[in-house]
Amino acid sequence: MKTAIKKTADTKSKTASSAGKPTASKTVSKKTVKAKPSAAEGLRELFVDSLKDIYWAEKALVKALPKMAKNATSENLIMAINDHLSVTQKQVERLEEVFKSVGEKAAAKKCDAMEGLIKEGESVMEETEAGAVRDAGIIAASQKIEHYEIATYGTLAAFATTLGEDDAVLLLEKTLSEEKEADVILTEAAYNTINFDANKEGQE
Repeated sequence: MKTAIKKTADTKSKTASSAGKPTASKTVSKKTVKAKPSAAEGLRELFVDSLKDIYWAEKALVKALPKMAKNATSENLIMAINDHLSVTQKQVERLEEVFKSVGEKAAAKKCDAMEGLIKEGESVMEETEAGAVRDAGIIAASQKIEHYEIATYGTLAAFATTLGEDDAVLLLEKTLSEEKEADVILTEAAYNTINFDANKEGQE
């Protein structure tokens, strides 16, 4: 009889101690981001919205590149930046062709990513002495920009393909090819001399 009473007490104790603990099957509610009233509802809307984003980005880059060239010291780097400035200006015009090809008016929407990348590039110039070290920093900042653009144009070309916008695909892929080429040129500039010269300056 005493044994039975003890078992009953133990059972009640375990039940009480586990009452406040969540069970394994209990799920945590997930919070989703509330969309803006102007949020895209279809792929075409997302595509056009992304076009506006990169259109702003390229126009901002046209203003930022001359400052990078002015602060660079390597002739090869200065030439590469100025060449890419000319290419970027043409890319802005090409984006206007893309807008036209899909029946949309060219419009810019602030690109937070490009704004941040440009600011980072400015910070690099402020935090380095003029010379090979700053040149290396400019290349690093420029390549981050190129990689962002490569990802963006690759995505836009994929969207345009899905939407059946063949003219837009050709235009976007041309720009994508140019961005990849610019990235290669920057890499070659870094590894031919600049990074090694920057390393020497740090050891002096």
